[in-house]
Amino acid sequence: MSMLSVAFCIVVLLAVLGILCVWLVLRSRNMQIWMRSYLTRPQRPQATGPVHVLFCFVDHFEPMWGRADPVVQRQRVDRWCSDYRKMAGRHRDADGRHPQHGFFYPEEEYVEEHLTKIAALCADGFGEIEIHLHHDDDTPENFCLSMRRFCNTLHEKHGALSRDPRSGGLAFAFIHGNWSLDNSRADGRWCGINNELILLRELGCYADFTLPSAPSDTQTSTVNAIYYATDDPARPKSHDRGEPVRVGGSAVGDLMIVQGPLALNWRSRRFGIIPRIENSDVRRSCPPTPERVDAWIRTGIHVEGRPEWVFVKIHTHGTQEGDMDTLLGEPVDAMHSYLESAYNDGRNYVLHYVTAREVYNIIKAAEAGKQGDPAQWRDFILPRPSHMPATSVS
Repeated sequence: MSMLSVAFCIVVLLAVLGILCVWLVLRSRNMQIWMRSYLTRPQRPQATGPVHVLFCFVDHFEPMWGRADPVVQRQRVDRWCSDYRKMAGRHRDADGRHPQHGFFYPEEEYVEEHLTKIAALCADGFGEIEIHLHHDDDTPENFCLSMRRFCNTLHEKHGALSRDPRSGGLAFAFIHGNWSLDNSRADGRWCGINNELILLRELGCYADFTLPSAPSDTQTSTVNAIYYATDDPARPKSHDRGEPVRVGGSAVGDLMIVQGPLALNWRSRRFGIIPRIENSDVRRSCPPTPERVDAWIRTGIHVEGRPEWVFVKIHTHGTQEGDMDTLLGEPVDAMHSYLESAYNDGRNYVLHYVTAREVYNIIKAAEAGKQGDPAQWRDFILPRPSHMPATSVS
């Protein structure tokens, strides 16, 4: 064999090894699930006029996290009710509203005292209460019973959740515990129901806010999108793909899926080579730096045909002590200051702090062809729950 042939074989072998290494890295973080969609997703079209940034912060709010005793639970909730009011009270968007926190409270962790305090914080104009759920090996019958009971409790005892004027029933946003919406874990844990999207629709859920869930294997192949998913009761993870919400369109399927930004962060690389996953999670280990804020907005999640309304949904687990200094202190305080200085000049950008319910309303307004200032459509379909003041400006 000639030296040229040997060299060629070595090059081919190195190339194969390189491809294998890349594939193993992708598999180790389940990136093969969504990478193709991420790389082929078209850029957001150029908008005419200012870009309206709809900023929504959802929280898997779990006072019992780590099996905390009642004293620790109370300390967590009390700190949120005190420190969040102080921090968020220093900030306002273009409409004069404070940052809006989405308290997605777990059904299985219900404590009346905790919800009463959170509802009072929301009544002062700092957010809304929605529904979170952890379950495993569940049945449709038990799921529906638990969810109906919890919806009624939240509404009757705490003024949470609004009534859908179209159906008269209670309406809610949903986040699935352990990211396992529609039984989407490969091992089948932390759900057990393959028709969960249908059940949620029937129960009054107007949209799911679980995603992104990367690096979990529950992550969908669809990324950075707002879409309608149609359930197939014979298989799990029916929301893996769906029909984009678009101007002039209408609701199809079973449930609207509202995703947060998912990307590769080339500024933060493992071993200086491999980009980390930007999954819009905020905590001490991944604080909301200006670079991350820029990346979230640059992702450009929008309703097709309305590129000037950009939705940024980020998430956290707010009651874990290790992260509270980030969420209630200087890092998130600085994040809001940056949003208000860089994305609220009125000419290039207009900032709106929105709840999950308002995100849904504004999405539906875009779908119906509404345009201009999206703030006028905060209550387009679903009215404010009774724990919300007539105006959210305090």
